[in-house]
Amino acid sequence: MDDQGRGPGPRPEDEDRPTGADIVPPRSAPLPYEGVWRFTAPAVDASVPQARHAVRDLLLRQGVPVADDVVQGLLLIVSELVTNAVRHAALLSPMLAVEVAVGAEWVRVSVEDNHPYRPTALEADHGRTGGRGLLLVREITRESNGMCDVEHTASGGKVIWAAVPLKPARV
Repeated sequence: MDDQGRGPGPRPEDEDRPTGADIVPPRSAPLPYEGVWRFTAPAVDASVPQARHAVRDLLLRQGVPVADDVVQGLLLIVSELVTNAVRHAALLSPMLAVEVAVGAEWVRVSVEDNHPYRPTALEADHGRTGGRGLLLVREITRESNGMCDVEHTASGGKVIWAAVPLKPARV
């Protein structure tokens, strides 16, 4: 990701942006908590809690103004995505990458592996004990007014990501 956590959309240097007295000038520098962080981990069970703790610690260390319920949702998303990569992609992808991108108003977590299979969210089947991780990710992002998707990488693998708006923690 090359947008340094600021998200998609127009940039101050865009030539077609509106002008006028009622336009708020663009920020000259990113907020202290904005950025993109990426780490890799082996595709093994122990990486699930390690990834969750790493994301939690990163959000705390960077001082991201995020409500506890949003953090809990993000950590559950990370757990589900890393678990899926460990269970379904480890054979073709012994390493996985976790990325956290934080913008002024949103946070995005993603997990990348080198397996070409593009998973789909299963529908709720109360008779099954598993297989609903992506459904859970989709529901958490929907409830948070966020978005999630699966994209192919240039190397033939995939990135599964979820982005949710930051809701500043209430004081």
